[in-house]
Amino acid sequence: MNQQFNLTQVALELAQSTLHEHSFDQLLATVERVIPSDASALLALQGEQLKPLAIKGLMPDSLGRRFKIAEHPRLEAICKSTLALQFAHDCPLPDPYDGLLLAKTGDIPVHACLGLPLYDKNALLGVLTFDSLNANAFNSISADTLNTLQTLCSAHFKTALELAHYKQHAQHSSALVQELNREALTRDGGEIIGQSPLMQTLKNDIKLVAASNFSVLILGETGVGKELVARNIHLNSARKDQPLIHLNCASLPENLAESEFFGHSKGAFTGALNSRQGKFQLADGGTLFLDEIGELPLAMQSKLLRVLQSGEIQTVGEDTPKYVDVRVVAATNRNLKEEVAQGRFRADLYHRLSVYPITVPPLSKREHDITLLAGYFIEQTARKLGIKQLKLSPEAQVLLNQYNWPGNVRELEHVISRSALKAKQSQWQNPIITITSEHCDLTPSAPQNSLVASQSTTNTLINQPLKQAVESLQYNVITEQLKKHNYNWSAAARVLELDRANLVRLAKRLGIEIKKTL
Repeated sequence: MNQQFNLTQVALELAQSTLHEHSFDQLLATVERVIPSDASALLALQGEQLKPLAIKGLMPDSLGRRFKIAEHPRLEAICKSTLALQFAHDCPLPDPYDGLLLAKTGDIPVHACLGLPLYDKNALLGVLTFDSLNANAFNSISADTLNTLQTLCSAHFKTALELAHYKQHAQHSSALVQELNREALTRDGGEIIGQSPLMQTLKNDIKLVAASNFSVLILGETGVGKELVARNIHLNSARKDQPLIHLNCASLPENLAESEFFGHSKGAFTGALNSRQGKFQLADGGTLFLDEIGELPLAMQSKLLRVLQSGEIQTVGEDTPKYVDVRVVAATNRNLKEEVAQGRFRADLYHRLSVYPITVPPLSKREHDITLLAGYFIEQTARKLGIKQLKLSPEAQVLLNQYNWPGNVRELEHVISRSALKAKQSQWQNPIITITSEHCDLTPSAPQNSLVASQSTTNTLINQPLKQAVESLQYNVITEQLKKHNYNWSAAARVLELDRANLVRLAKRLGIEIKKTL
Protein backbone atom coordinates (compact mmCIF):
# COMPACT_ATOMS: atom_id res chain seq x y z
CA MET A 1 0.00 0.00 0.00
CA ASN A 2 2.87 2.36 0.73
CA GLN A 3 4.30 1.87 -2.75
CA GLN A 4 0.83 2.41 -4.27
CA PHE A 5 0.41 5.60 -2.23
CA ASN A 6 3.83 6.82 -3.36
CA LEU A 7 2.98 6.12 -7.00
CA THR A 8 -0.25 8.09 -6.68
CA GLN A 9 1.69 11.00 -5.23
CA VAL A 10 4.24 10.72 -8.03
CA ALA A 11 1.51 10.78 -10.69
CA LEU A 12 -0.13 13.84 -9.11
CA GLU A 13 3.11 15.75 -8.69
CA LEU A 14 4.25 15.05 -12.24
CA ALA A 15 0.83 16.01 -13.64
CA GLN A 16 0.59 19.22 -11.65
CA SER A 17 4.21 20.33 -11.80
CA THR A 18 5.07 23.40 -13.79
CA LEU A 19 7.69 22.45 -16.35
CA HIS A 20 10.42 25.05 -16.21
CA GLU A 21 14.21 25.05 -16.39
CA HIS A 22 14.42 22.80 -13.30
CA SER A 23 11.93 20.19 -14.56
CA PHE A 24 14.58 17.48 -14.85
CA ASP A 25 15.65 18.01 -11.24
CA GLN A 26 11.98 17.87 -10.21
CA LEU A 27 11.52 14.58 -12.01
CA LEU A 28 14.53 13.02 -10.28
CA ALA A 29 13.48 14.32 -6.84
CA THR A 30 9.94 12.99 -7.28
CA VAL A 31 11.09 9.49 -8.29
CA GLU A 32 13.46 9.42 -5.31
CA ARG A 33 10.38 9.25 -3.04
CA VAL A 34 9.66 5.79 -4.41
CA ILE A 35 13.25 4.66 -4.99
CA PRO A 36 15.45 6.24 -2.30
CA SER A 37 19.17 5.85 -3.04
CA ASP A 38 22.64 7.20 -2.29
CA ALA A 39 23.13 8.39 -5.88
CA SER A 40 20.75 8.84 -8.80
CA ALA A 41 20.91 10.40 -12.24
CA LEU A 42 18.67 11.32 -15.15
CA LEU A 43 20.48 10.98 -18.47
CA ALA A 44 19.28 11.83 -21.99
CA LEU A 45 20.23 9.82 -25.07
CA GLN A 46 22.23 11.84 -27.59
CA GLY A 47 23.49 9.72 -30.44
CA GLU A 48 25.75 7.03 -28.97
CA GLN A 49 26.22 8.70 -25.60
CA LEU A 50 24.24 9.64 -22.50
CA LYS A 51 24.23 13.21 -21.20
CA PRO A 52 23.40 13.84 -17.51
CA LEU A 53 20.53 16.34 -17.07
CA ALA A 54 20.07 15.99 -13.31
CA ILE A 55 22.08 14.25 -10.56
CA LYS A 56 21.83 13.54 -6.84
CA GLY A 57 24.65 12.23 -4.66
CA LEU A 58 27.28 12.46 -7.41
CA MET A 59 30.31 14.74 -7.82
CA PRO A 60 29.36 18.12 -9.42
CA ASP A 61 31.58 17.53 -12.46
CA SER A 62 29.37 14.54 -13.39
CA LEU A 63 27.02 16.98 -15.14
CA GLY A 64 29.82 17.90 -17.53
CA ARG A 65 30.59 14.28 -18.43
CA ARG A 66 29.29 12.44 -21.48
CA PHE A 67 29.01 8.66 -21.08
CA LYS A 68 29.67 6.74 -24.27
CA ILE A 69 27.26 3.84 -24.02
CA ALA A 70 29.53 1.22 -25.60
CA GLU A 71 32.20 1.92 -22.96
CA HIS A 72 29.92 1.42 -19.92
CA PRO A 73 28.43 -2.11 -19.77
CA ARG A 74 25.78 -1.33 -17.13
CA LEU A 75 24.47 1.69 -19.04
CA GLU A 76 24.54 -0.35 -22.25
CA ALA A 77 22.48 -3.11 -20.61
CA ILE A 78 19.90 -0.58 -19.34
CA CYS A 79 19.63 1.03 -22.80
CA LYS A 80 19.04 -2.38 -24.42
CA SER A 81 16.34 -3.33 -21.91
CA THR A 82 12.66 -2.49 -22.32
CA LEU A 83 11.85 -2.90 -18.62
CA ALA A 84 13.44 -1.83 -15.35
CA LEU A 85 16.74 -3.62 -14.84
CA GLN A 86 18.22 -4.47 -11.43
CA PHE A 87 21.79 -5.73 -11.24
CA ALA A 88 22.81 -8.44 -8.78
CA HIS A 89 24.62 -6.97 -5.78
CA ASP A 90 27.73 -8.94 -6.77
CA CYS A 91 27.51 -8.09 -10.49
CA PRO A 92 31.07 -7.95 -11.92
CA LEU A 93 30.25 -5.25 -14.48
CA PRO A 94 32.01 -1.93 -13.66
CA ASP A 95 29.80 0.87 -12.43
CA PRO A 96 30.04 4.12 -14.48
CA TYR A 97 29.92 6.14 -11.24
CA ASP A 98 32.88 4.45 -9.53
CA GLY A 99 34.74 7.17 -7.63
CA LEU A 100 32.03 9.77 -8.27
CA LEU A 101 29.75 9.19 -5.27
CA LEU A 102 29.73 11.99 -2.72
CA ALA A 103 28.98 9.50 0.05
CA LYS A 104 31.92 7.21 -0.77
CA THR A 105 35.48 7.79 -1.97
CA GLY A 106 37.21 5.23 -4.16
CA ASP A 107 35.56 2.16 -5.73
CA ILE A 108 31.90 1.52 -4.92
CA PRO A 109 31.79 -1.65 -2.78
CA VAL A 110 29.10 -4.32 -3.12
CA HIS A 111 25.96 -2.28 -3.73
CA ALA A 112 22.52 -2.17 -5.31
CA CYS A 113 22.10 -0.80 -8.82
CA LEU A 114 18.84 -0.19 -10.68
CA GLY A 115 18.12 1.30 -14.09
CA LEU A 116 14.89 2.49 -15.74
CA PRO A 117 14.98 3.01 -19.52
CA LEU A 118 12.64 5.82 -20.62
CA TYR A 119 10.85 5.35 -23.94
CA ASP A 120 8.56 7.20 -26.29
CA LYS A 121 6.85 4.24 -28.00
CA ASN A 122 9.86 2.26 -29.25
CA ALA A 123 12.36 5.14 -29.18
CA LEU A 124 14.73 5.36 -26.21
CA LEU A 125 14.79 8.88 -24.76
CA GLY A 126 17.12 8.36 -21.81
CA VAL A 127 17.59 6.46 -18.57
CA LEU A 128 17.17 6.84 -14.81
CA THR A 129 19.86 5.17 -12.68
CA PHE A 130 19.93 4.50 -8.94
CA ASP A 131 22.82 3.29 -6.76
CA SER A 132 22.62 2.42 -3.07
CA LEU A 133 25.39 1.33 -0.71
CA ASN A 134 22.77 -0.96 0.84
CA ALA A 135 23.03 -4.13 -1.30
CA ASN A 136 19.33 -5.00 -0.70
CA ALA A 137 17.89 -1.48 -1.06
CA PHE A 138 15.71 -2.21 -4.12
CA ASN A 139 14.66 -5.80 -3.43
CA SER A 140 11.31 -4.85 -1.90
CA ILE A 141 10.15 -2.79 -4.89
CA SER A 142 7.71 -4.86 -6.96
CA ALA A 143 7.89 -5.28 -10.73
CA ASP A 144 4.43 -3.69 -11.09
CA THR A 145 5.59 -0.62 -9.19
CA LEU A 146 8.67 -0.28 -11.38
CA ASN A 147 6.65 -0.71 -14.58
CA THR A 148 4.11 1.92 -13.54
CA LEU A 149 6.89 4.29 -12.49
CA GLN A 150 8.67 3.73 -15.80
CA THR A 151 5.51 4.64 -17.74
CA LEU A 152 4.90 7.80 -15.69
CA CYS A 153 8.50 8.98 -15.94
CA SER A 154 8.73 8.27 -19.68
CA ALA A 155 5.66 10.37 -20.42
CA HIS A 156 6.85 13.23 -18.21
CA PHE A 157 10.40 13.08 -19.60
CA LYS A 158 9.11 13.21 -23.18
CA THR A 159 7.02 16.30 -22.37
CA ALA A 160 9.93 17.98 -20.57
CA LEU A 161 12.27 17.39 -23.51
CA GLU A 162 9.75 18.74 -26.00
CA LEU A 163 9.10 21.86 -23.91
CA ALA A 164 12.85 22.46 -23.61
CA HIS A 165 13.13 22.32 -27.39
CA TYR A 166 10.23 24.76 -27.87
CA LYS A 167 11.78 27.25 -25.45
CA GLN A 168 15.15 27.10 -27.21
CA HIS A 169 13.74 27.63 -30.69
CA ALA A 170 10.46 29.48 -30.38
CA GLN A 171 10.49 30.51 -34.06
CA HIS A 172 10.89 27.01 -35.44
CA SER A 173 8.71 23.94 -35.61
CA SER A 174 9.45 21.18 -33.13
CA ALA A 175 10.62 18.85 -35.90
CA LEU A 176 13.20 21.34 -37.11
CA VAL A 177 14.29 22.08 -33.55
CA GLN A 178 14.98 18.41 -32.81
CA GLU A 179 16.85 17.97 -36.07
CA LEU A 180 19.05 21.00 -35.39
CA ASN A 181 19.85 19.83 -31.89
CA ARG A 182 20.61 16.29 -33.08
CA GLU A 183 22.93 17.62 -35.78
CA ALA A 184 24.76 19.97 -33.44
CA LEU A 185 25.22 17.55 -30.59
CA THR A 186 26.20 14.38 -32.44
CA ARG A 187 29.23 15.90 -34.12
CA ASP A 188 32.43 15.65 -32.12
CA GLY A 189 33.14 18.91 -30.33
CA GLY A 190 29.85 20.49 -31.43
CA GLU A 191 28.37 21.11 -28.00
CA ILE A 192 28.92 24.32 -26.05
CA ILE A 193 29.41 23.31 -22.40
CA GLY A 194 28.29 25.88 -19.84
CA GLN A 195 25.33 26.98 -17.72
CA SER A 196 26.50 30.38 -16.45
CA PRO A 197 24.33 33.42 -17.23
CA LEU A 198 26.89 34.73 -19.73
CA MET A 199 26.90 31.42 -21.59
CA GLN A 200 23.11 31.24 -21.60
CA THR A 201 23.09 34.69 -23.21
CA LEU A 202 25.69 33.52 -25.73
CA LYS A 203 23.64 30.43 -26.62
CA ASN A 204 20.53 32.59 -27.06
CA ASP A 205 22.46 34.95 -29.35
CA ILE A 206 23.71 32.02 -31.41
CA LYS A 207 20.22 30.58 -31.88
CA LEU A 208 18.80 34.02 -32.71
CA VAL A 209 21.34 34.98 -35.36
CA ALA A 210 21.63 31.46 -36.78
CA ALA A 211 18.07 31.64 -38.08
CA SER A 212 19.00 34.67 -40.19
CA ASN A 213 21.48 35.00 -43.03
CA PHE A 214 23.40 37.90 -41.47
CA SER A 215 27.17 38.10 -41.39
CA VAL A 216 28.44 37.55 -37.86
CA LEU A 217 31.55 38.92 -36.15
CA ILE A 218 32.70 36.81 -33.19
CA LEU A 219 34.84 38.68 -30.67
CA GLY A 220 36.78 37.30 -27.72
CA GLU A 221 40.15 36.51 -26.20
CA THR A 222 42.40 33.76 -27.50
CA GLY A 223 41.21 30.30 -26.44
CA VAL A 224 37.60 31.16 -25.53
CA GLY A 225 36.13 28.96 -28.28
CA LYS A 226 35.29 31.33 -31.13
CA GLU A 227 35.52 28.53 -33.70
CA LEU A 228 33.09 26.45 -31.64
CA VAL A 229 30.63 29.36 -31.69
CA ALA A 230 30.99 29.62 -35.48
CA ARG A 231 30.30 25.89 -35.80
CA ASN A 232 27.16 26.19 -33.70
CA ILE A 233 25.90 29.13 -35.77
CA HIS A 234 26.27 26.97 -38.87
CA LEU A 235 24.75 23.86 -37.29
CA ASN A 236 21.70 25.81 -36.15
CA SER A 237 21.17 27.53 -39.50
CA ALA A 238 19.28 26.55 -42.65
CA ARG A 239 22.71 25.89 -44.22
CA LYS A 240 23.52 23.06 -41.80
CA ASP A 241 23.52 20.42 -44.55
CA GLN A 242 25.95 22.47 -46.65
CA PRO A 243 29.71 22.81 -46.04
CA LEU A 244 31.34 24.85 -43.28
CA ILE A 245 34.74 25.97 -44.62
CA HIS A 246 37.46 27.31 -42.29
CA LEU A 247 40.12 29.81 -43.39
CA ASN A 248 42.75 31.22 -41.01
CA CYS A 249 43.57 34.72 -42.28
CA ALA A 250 46.73 34.95 -40.15
CA SER A 251 48.35 32.03 -41.99
CA LEU A 252 47.78 33.42 -45.49
CA PRO A 253 50.87 34.50 -47.49
CA GLU A 254 49.87 37.87 -48.96
CA ASN A 255 50.85 36.86 -52.52
CA LEU A 256 48.62 33.77 -52.38
CA ALA A 257 45.69 35.20 -50.41
CA GLU A 258 43.55 36.01 -53.47
CA SER A 259 43.98 32.49 -54.86
CA GLU A 260 43.12 30.99 -51.47
CA PHE A 261 39.90 33.02 -51.32
CA PHE A 262 38.74 32.85 -54.94
CA GLY A 263 40.71 30.03 -56.58
CA HIS A 264 42.91 30.12 -59.69
CA SER A 265 43.00 28.67 -63.19
CA LYS A 266 45.77 26.52 -64.57
CA GLY A 267 48.80 28.64 -65.49
CA ALA A 268 47.46 31.76 -63.73
CA PHE A 269 50.86 32.25 -62.07
CA THR A 270 54.14 30.44 -61.65
CA GLY A 271 53.48 27.15 -59.90
CA ALA A 272 49.76 27.01 -60.79
CA LEU A 273 50.00 23.60 -62.47
CA ASN A 274 46.28 22.86 -62.06
CA SER A 275 43.06 24.75 -61.59
CA ARG A 276 42.00 25.07 -57.98
CA GLN A 277 38.80 26.19 -56.32
CA GLY A 278 39.03 28.83 -53.62
CA LYS A 279 37.37 28.78 -50.24
CA PHE A 280 34.37 30.78 -51.49
CA GLN A 281 33.60 28.21 -54.19
CA LEU A 282 33.97 25.37 -51.68
CA ALA A 283 31.60 27.12 -49.28
CA ASP A 284 28.95 27.91 -51.92
CA GLY A 285 25.55 27.33 -50.34
CA GLY A 286 27.11 27.03 -46.90
CA THR A 287 29.21 29.04 -44.45
CA LEU A 288 32.74 30.42 -44.63
CA PHE A 289 34.45 30.93 -41.28
CA LEU A 290 37.21 33.56 -41.48
CA ASP A 291 39.32 33.14 -38.35
CA GLU A 292 41.63 35.97 -37.21
CA ILE A 293 40.02 38.38 -39.69
CA GLY A 294 41.97 41.24 -38.12
CA GLU A 295 45.15 39.88 -39.74
CA LEU A 296 43.80 40.16 -43.29
CA PRO A 297 45.91 42.47 -45.53
CA LEU A 298 44.23 45.70 -46.65
CA ALA A 299 44.40 44.70 -50.32
CA MET A 300 42.35 41.59 -49.62
CA GLN A 301 39.91 43.49 -47.44
CA SER A 302 38.57 45.45 -50.41
CA LYS A 303 38.09 42.25 -52.46
CA LEU A 304 36.31 40.55 -49.58
CA LEU A 305 34.03 43.58 -49.26
CA ARG A 306 33.02 43.20 -52.92
CA VAL A 307 31.95 39.60 -52.33
CA LEU A 308 29.91 40.54 -49.27
CA GLN A 309 28.17 43.30 -51.22
CA SER A 310 27.38 41.45 -54.45
CA GLY A 311 28.27 37.76 -54.07
CA GLU A 312 30.61 38.15 -57.05
CA ILE A 313 34.08 36.59 -57.08
CA GLN A 314 36.87 36.76 -59.65
CA THR A 315 38.97 33.62 -60.02
CA VAL A 316 42.65 34.43 -60.54
CA GLY A 317 43.48 33.95 -64.24
CA GLU A 318 39.88 34.15 -65.45
CA ASP A 319 37.93 37.08 -66.89
CA THR A 320 34.37 35.95 -66.24
CA PRO A 321 33.05 36.63 -62.74
CA LYS A 322 31.23 33.97 -60.77
CA TYR A 323 28.50 34.29 -58.20
CA VAL A 324 28.36 32.42 -54.91
CA ASP A 325 25.87 32.16 -52.06
CA VAL A 326 28.03 32.14 -48.94
CA ARG A 327 27.35 33.24 -45.40
CA VAL A 328 30.45 34.75 -43.79
CA VAL A 329 31.19 34.32 -40.10
CA ALA A 330 34.40 36.07 -38.96
CA ALA A 331 36.32 35.99 -35.68
CA THR A 332 39.08 38.03 -34.08
CA ASN A 333 40.72 38.70 -30.73
CA ARG A 334 41.58 42.24 -31.84
CA ASN A 335 39.66 45.44 -31.18
CA LEU A 336 38.52 46.09 -34.76
CA LYS A 337 37.12 49.53 -33.89
CA GLU A 338 40.61 50.53 -32.81
CA GLU A 339 42.07 48.90 -35.94
CA VAL A 340 39.68 50.99 -38.05
CA ALA A 341 40.70 54.16 -36.18
CA GLN A 342 44.37 53.36 -36.83
CA GLY A 343 43.75 52.75 -40.55
CA ARG A 344 44.64 49.07 -40.41
CA PHE A 345 41.13 47.80 -41.13
CA ARG A 346 38.54 49.13 -43.55
CA ALA A 347 35.57 50.77 -41.86
CA ASP A 348 33.13 49.64 -44.58
CA LEU A 349 34.27 46.02 -44.25
CA TYR A 350 33.99 46.20 -40.46
CA HIS A 351 30.38 47.34 -40.70
CA ARG A 352 29.59 44.64 -43.28
CA LEU A 353 31.01 41.91 -41.06
CA SER A 354 29.54 43.10 -37.78
CA VAL A 355 25.88 43.03 -38.72
CA TYR A 356 25.47 40.91 -35.60
CA PRO A 357 28.52 40.97 -33.31
CA ILE A 358 28.81 38.23 -30.66
CA THR A 359 31.26 38.42 -27.76
CA VAL A 360 32.44 35.14 -26.23
CA PRO A 361 33.12 35.66 -22.50
CA PRO A 362 36.49 34.68 -21.00
CA LEU A 363 36.53 31.61 -18.78
CA SER A 364 37.29 33.72 -15.70
CA LYS A 365 33.85 35.37 -16.04
CA ARG A 366 31.93 32.10 -16.50
CA GLU A 367 30.77 31.30 -12.98
CA HIS A 368 30.53 27.54 -12.22
CA ASP A 369 31.33 26.54 -15.83
CA ILE A 370 34.90 25.52 -15.00
CA THR A 371 33.71 22.41 -13.13
CA LEU A 372 31.43 21.35 -15.99
CA LEU A 373 34.13 21.88 -18.60
CA ALA A 374 36.62 19.97 -16.46
CA GLY A 375 34.23 17.02 -16.33
CA TYR A 376 33.79 17.14 -20.11
CA PHE A 377 37.55 17.23 -20.78
CA ILE A 378 38.21 14.54 -18.16
CA GLU A 379 35.88 12.12 -19.95
CA GLN A 380 37.51 12.89 -23.32
CA THR A 381 41.02 12.56 -21.90
CA ALA A 382 40.25 9.29 -20.14
CA ARG A 383 39.10 7.84 -23.45
CA LYS A 384 42.22 9.02 -25.25
CA LEU A 385 44.58 7.68 -22.58
CA GLY A 386 42.72 4.42 -22.11
CA ILE A 387 41.90 5.17 -18.46
CA LYS A 388 38.95 3.15 -17.12
CA GLN A 389 37.84 5.84 -14.69
CA LEU A 390 39.34 9.30 -14.24
CA LYS A 391 38.18 11.76 -11.57
CA LEU A 392 39.09 15.13 -10.12
CA SER A 393 39.84 15.51 -6.42
CA PRO A 394 37.85 18.16 -4.46
CA GLU A 395 41.08 20.12 -3.84
CA ALA A 396 41.84 20.13 -7.56
CA GLN A 397 38.32 21.39 -8.29
CA VAL A 398 38.85 24.27 -5.88
CA LEU A 399 42.20 25.09 -7.50
CA LEU A 400 40.73 25.07 -11.00
CA ASN A 401 37.95 27.42 -9.93
CA GLN A 402 40.37 29.81 -8.22
CA TYR A 403 42.77 30.03 -11.16
CA ASN A 404 42.45 33.04 -13.49
CA TRP A 405 42.73 31.10 -16.82
CA PRO A 406 44.49 33.63 -19.07
CA GLY A 407 44.46 30.98 -21.81
CA ASN A 408 40.73 30.36 -21.29
CA VAL A 409 39.03 27.08 -22.30
CA ARG A 410 41.95 25.93 -24.42
CA GLU A 411 44.29 26.26 -21.43
CA LEU A 412 41.86 24.31 -19.23
CA GLU A 413 41.75 21.50 -21.78
CA HIS A 414 45.55 21.34 -21.91
CA VAL A 415 45.84 21.41 -18.12
CA ILE A 416 43.41 18.49 -17.81
CA SER A 417 45.32 16.51 -20.47
CA ARG A 418 48.69 17.14 -18.79
CA SER A 419 47.35 16.45 -15.32
CA ALA A 420 45.70 13.20 -16.40
CA LEU A 421 48.96 12.00 -17.93
CA LYS A 422 50.87 12.77 -14.72
CA ALA A 423 48.18 11.15 -12.57
CA LYS A 424 48.20 8.03 -14.73
CA GLN A 425 51.96 7.74 -14.40
CA SER A 426 51.88 8.00 -10.59
CA GLN A 427 48.77 5.85 -10.07
CA TRP A 428 49.08 3.32 -12.88
CA GLN A 429 48.17 0.42 -10.57
CA ASN A 430 44.93 2.03 -9.35
CA PRO A 431 41.60 1.19 -11.05
CA ILE A 432 40.51 4.81 -10.54
CA ILE A 433 42.96 7.57 -11.44
CA THR A 434 42.49 10.78 -9.44
CA ILE A 435 43.80 14.15 -10.60
CA THR A 436 45.01 16.10 -7.58
CA SER A 437 46.05 19.75 -7.25
CA GLU A 438 49.71 18.68 -7.45
CA HIS A 439 49.13 17.20 -10.90
CA CYS A 440 47.55 20.42 -12.16
CA ASP A 441 50.76 22.43 -11.72
CA LEU A 442 48.89 25.74 -11.40
CA THR A 443 49.90 28.70 -9.28
CA PRO A 444 47.27 30.97 -7.70
CA SER A 445 46.49 34.12 -9.66
CA ALA A 446 48.76 37.04 -8.87
CA PRO A 447 47.38 39.67 -6.48
CA GLN A 448 45.94 42.79 -7.99
CA ASN A 449 48.91 45.04 -7.37
CA SER A 450 49.36 46.30 -10.93
CA LEU A 451 48.81 49.90 -9.78
CA VAL A 452 51.72 49.67 -7.33
CA ALA A 453 53.94 48.06 -9.95
CA SER A 454 52.99 50.70 -12.49
CA GLN A 455 53.80 53.53 -10.06
CA SER A 456 57.18 51.92 -9.23
CA THR A 457 58.04 51.63 -12.92
CA THR A 458 57.05 55.24 -13.56
CA ASN A 459 59.24 56.49 -10.70
CA THR A 460 62.20 54.59 -12.14
CA LEU A 461 61.73 55.88 -15.69
CA ILE A 462 61.31 59.57 -14.82
CA ASN A 463 64.78 59.61 -13.24
CA GLN A 464 66.38 58.59 -16.57
CA PRO A 465 67.14 60.63 -19.70
CA LEU A 466 64.21 60.49 -22.15
CA LYS A 467 65.99 58.34 -24.77
CA GLN A 468 67.16 55.86 -22.14
CA ALA A 469 63.72 55.76 -20.49
CA VAL A 470 62.03 55.03 -23.84
CA GLU A 471 64.51 52.27 -24.64
CA SER A 472 64.13 50.76 -21.16
CA LEU A 473 60.37 50.67 -21.55
CA GLN A 474 60.66 49.15 -25.04
CA TYR A 475 63.10 46.54 -23.74
CA ASN A 476 60.81 45.53 -20.88
CA VAL A 477 57.62 45.39 -22.96
CA ILE A 478 59.18 43.39 -25.82
CA THR A 479 60.91 40.98 -23.44
CA GLU A 480 57.69 40.40 -21.51
CA GLN A 481 55.69 39.66 -24.68
CA LEU A 482 58.39 37.31 -26.01
CA LYS A 483 58.37 35.35 -22.75
CA LYS A 484 54.59 35.29 -22.70
CA HIS A 485 54.48 33.84 -26.23
CA ASN A 486 57.42 31.45 -25.74
CA TYR A 487 59.60 33.54 -28.11
CA ASN A 488 57.12 33.26 -30.97
CA TRP A 489 58.10 36.48 -32.73
CA SER A 490 55.06 36.56 -35.02
CA ALA A 491 52.65 36.27 -32.06
CA ALA A 492 54.53 38.95 -30.10
CA ALA A 493 54.55 41.24 -33.14
CA ARG A 494 50.79 40.94 -33.51
CA VAL A 495 50.19 41.91 -29.88
CA LEU A 496 52.64 44.82 -30.15
CA GLU A 497 51.09 45.83 -33.50
CA LEU A 498 54.46 45.80 -35.26
CA ASP A 499 55.74 44.19 -38.41
CA ARG A 500 57.64 41.03 -37.45
CA ALA A 501 60.83 42.06 -39.27
CA ASN A 502 60.75 45.50 -37.63
CA LEU A 503 60.29 43.89 -34.22
CA VAL A 504 63.37 41.68 -34.74
CA ARG A 505 65.47 44.67 -35.82
CA LEU A 506 64.30 46.72 -32.84
CA ALA A 507 65.07 43.83 -30.49
CA LYS A 508 68.60 43.53 -31.87
CA ARG A 509 69.17 47.27 -31.43
CA LEU A 510 67.97 47.10 -27.82
CA GLY A 511 70.27 44.17 -27.09
CA ILE A 512 67.53 41.57 -26.65
CA GLU A 513 68.85 38.07 -27.21
CA ILE A 514 67.53 36.63 -30.48
CA LYS A 515 66.85 33.02 -29.62
CA LYS A 516 64.41 30.19 -30.07
CA THR A 517 61.80 30.75 -32.78
CA LEU A 518 62.62 33.51 -35.24
